[in-house]
Amino acid sequence: MSPTESRIGLIVMAYGTPRSPAEIEPYYVHIRRGRPPTPEQLADLISRYDAIGGISPLAQRTEAQRAALEAGLEAAMPGRWRVVLGQKHAAPFIEDAVAELAAEGITEAVGLVLAPHFSGFSVGEYQRRATEAGAEVGLTVHEITNWHLEPAYLDFLTDAVATARVGQPERHKVLFTAHSLPERVLVDDPYPDELGASAANVAERLGLADWGLAWQSAGRTPEPWRGPDILDVMRELADTNATDGVVVCAQGFTADHLEVLYDLDIEAAHLASELGLAFSRTRSLNDEPTVMAALARQVIATAGLGE
Repeated sequence: MSPTESRIGLIVMAYGTPRSPAEIEPYYVHIRRGRPPTPEQLADLISRYDAIGGISPLAQRTEAQRAALEAGLEAAMPGRWRVVLGQKHAAPFIEDAVAELAAEGITEAVGLVLAPHFSGFSVGEYQRRATEAGAEVGLTVHEITNWHLEPAYLDFLTDAVATARVGQPERHKVLFTAHSLPERVLVDDPYPDELGASAANVAERLGLADWGLAWQSAGRTPEPWRGPDILDVMRELADTNATDGVVVCAQGFTADHLEVLYDLDIEAAHLASELGLAFSRTRSLNDEPTVMAALARQVIATAGLGE
């Protein structure tokens, strides 16, 4: 790096997760905006973590993604980038990441959320927090709002679905899932349309005759959340004898974590067995090299440094 070239930050933003069983309760309280869960609610969450081995691997998966992005940027522009992690519900928080960059004298950064599809409730909130924190310390944050049509990401999904279909009965349905959100936040929000666009792209590439969208992991609140839920879709498919198997592509998630390892691999797989449906799930993105390299290129372009 020449003396005239300043360093640039990349804030890799993610949801966050407890790193040990001892962190589960404070993490749950944070998700609930400071309201402690009931003993029953806490016990239920702990039991879900126990079912996948005691704790989620998400912290390790997220760090691997951050490191892969850092490696891609270093290969393209040696010594130029400082890559930090900022999370919504666990330390280091988004504001911590911004403060870390500012303390090093960095005045420009790119914000990248590890979620392909934009919603103002999710990706929008992450970016707002980064931008507002940056404004307080003189750090300008350039946003990557979505990457659901990134060719490398679509290539990954296409191959993952093709692989998961191997061994399925001739009559099977591919269901593309994402995290449900409250209906009130989806008014005029692009999230459902972006999910539909990436799923339709993959379905067209593979010539899928039978596919659809479903939702999962809705919050346990009284208000309505977007559906239909994946479990309800599976029940309907079995009741109507519409298919003999289900392939689930969790396109809205980028890493192995509770909503994949429990909600799909345990809960949905168990229901499929009860219903007599064959069941398979696509592999998670995690730190897949071609996608991380493509995202690194997007980061460079967003910073105005592309060719």
